[in-house]
Amino acid sequence: MYELLKTIDDPVALRQLERRQLAPLAEELRAFVLESVSRTGGHLSSNLGTVELTIALHYVFNTPEDRIVWDVGHQSYPHKILTGRREGMKTLRQFDGISGFPRRSESVYDTFGTAHSSTSISAALGMALGSKAQGKSNFSIAVIGDGAMTAGMVFEAMNNAGVYDDLPLIVILNDNDMSISPPVGALNRYLARLMSGQFYAAAKKGVERVLSVAPPVLELARKLEEHAKGLMVPATLFEEFGFNYIGPIDGHDLDSLIPTLQNIKHLKGPQFLHVVTRKGYGYKLAEADPVLYHGPGKFNPAEGIKPSTGGKKTYTQVFGDWLCDMAAKDGRLMGITPAMREGSGMVEFERRFPDRYFDVGIAEQHAVTFAGGLATEGMKPVVAIYSTFLQRAYDQLIHDIALQNLPVVFALDRAGLVGADGATHAGAYDIAYLRCIPNMVVMTPSDENECRQMLYTAFLQDGPAAVRYPRGAGIGAAIAQEMTAVPLGKGEIRRTSSAPKGRRVAIMAFGSMLAPALAAAEALDATVANMRFVKPIDAELVRRLADEHDYLVTVEEGCIMGGAGSACAESLLEDGVNRPILQLGLPDKFIDHGDPAQLLAMCGLNAAGITESIVARFKLTGVKPLEKTDGVTKLVA
Repeated sequence: MYELLKTIDDPVALRQLERRQLAPLAEELRAFVLESVSRTGGHLSSNLGTVELTIALHYVFNTPEDRIVWDVGHQSYPHKILTGRREGMKTLRQFDGISGFPRRSESVYDTFGTAHSSTSISAALGMALGSKAQGKSNFSIAVIGDGAMTAGMVFEAMNNAGVYDDLPLIVILNDNDMSISPPVGALNRYLARLMSGQFYAAAKKGVERVLSVAPPVLELARKLEEHAKGLMVPATLFEEFGFNYIGPIDGHDLDSLIPTLQNIKHLKGPQFLHVVTRKGYGYKLAEADPVLYHGPGKFNPAEGIKPSTGGKKTYTQVFGDWLCDMAAKDGRLMGITPAMREGSGMVEFERRFPDRYFDVGIAEQHAVTFAGGLATEGMKPVVAIYSTFLQRAYDQLIHDIALQNLPVVFALDRAGLVGADGATHAGAYDIAYLRCIPNMVVMTPSDENECRQMLYTAFLQDGPAAVRYPRGAGIGAAIAQEMTAVPLGKGEIRRTSSAPKGRRVAIMAFGSMLAPALAAAEALDATVANMRFVKPIDAELVRRLADEHDYLVTVEEGCIMGGAGSACAESLLEDGVNRPILQLGLPDKFIDHGDPAQLLAMCGLNAAGITESIVARFKLTGVKPLEKTDGVTKLVA
């Protein structure tokens, strides 16, 4: 197996192959992607669709001198395999293994980190101008998906790029939402090669020179050309931005891709190549259901992904259930997602309430301000968004929502560490960046039922409110169907210490950290408070714990700097209380990809780590140690 692929350790070796060997190489590469992802989990559909395009790019261009920026980077597995990381694929998205996204520190061929979408054209433009300033003439190539084209940043970059007539910048639209039917495939190939060829470019320039003496005639000729071209291809929009549009061409046809890319290398100025691919191409199950196979876990390729049976509900499912239940009760509820319907648990909501469901595309800024507009008309918008993606709409959050005190609910999925997706997707900063905004309410549910009730509480507010919850399943708490509001800004005591004076420890736990805090408290004989709210912080409870205990500890699955622990410390400072306080949370560094439990343990945020940190900080003695056996933390006498 992989007779050709195993000879390719870098694109130099790829470029030494004969053209006739590239199609068999594509078959091997696609099979290797399928085999690799089925063993480790990861993104599949998008990578099966970019095999031929990846081969063609590295075959035609002189990488890494010519820069390729993949957007979004989850379509870059074939690129990783062809650039020396074939063996590394067995460690994909695992601790100390290779990343699931392009990463500059991983390879010189990963020219830009792209785990969030719609950044490639801006980055490639910067690279092109940077190279030009140094007298270089290498190409900068942005490969962008059709979904990413919905973001405003893409058009900001194209608007900027189009003014440079001689810049070696190429934008490749990897369009996997449409298909080229066989009857017109040959025609499309012919048109693409014609448009990218020297004859077409020379003829176009020649006509412009001849007609330049008669501007009205020249303008008429241009309009006729645009009209004729527009009948066959959606060229006009991109050419108005200053790009030469080429395509669409079949992105799985190497005999179309390679000549077109070779022709493009000889054209001047920004080029826009429209390539049509199919998600999951070559694996029938993924072709039939590309969404299911977008980011699967481990599976048997011969059998496909099996439906999950039972198990604990995920927080995403809890949100999806609440959204439908709340929408049934209140016709003002409007659900908004920036292109994350499945990931945010909104599939059933769309089915039941299609007129109240809005997928705005990969446009987080628009999603937030759009929600604000709905709120001004008396609606109750719920924005379902990953914590890390809300970062992209921070100005809108402040200016368009909080400043006007509009009642928008932010359901923040993937709060805290996210495991295999790593630092780019970790929701590490939302507590810090939300709690400093006036009018915001910030809640941290500790289990599935509390999540449901806090979403209801957020919905009842007259201003903006955020509920942050982690990825994956909860602790298995029973979920009450009846919705009951949680008292605003009030925490609760979940365990009371019986330790003697001088040794009393109070742990203030936020959200997902309640469970390990309770386990640690058994060893420490500590009091544990489920704080529930970061803003407004329960200042009365914080003061009470300070009065009754010798040592205070805060624990959160978020950054320590400016986080929930800081809110507690600020509250004590405001009350003039001086008490030793230990703040535990995510350190001031980016946390890499890996198993979530392992990452939390490394950050000292499991029961054993919390205990160890408290003992070390306050020099406690006689504490029963905690040890980990078979992945379960337990007490040891």
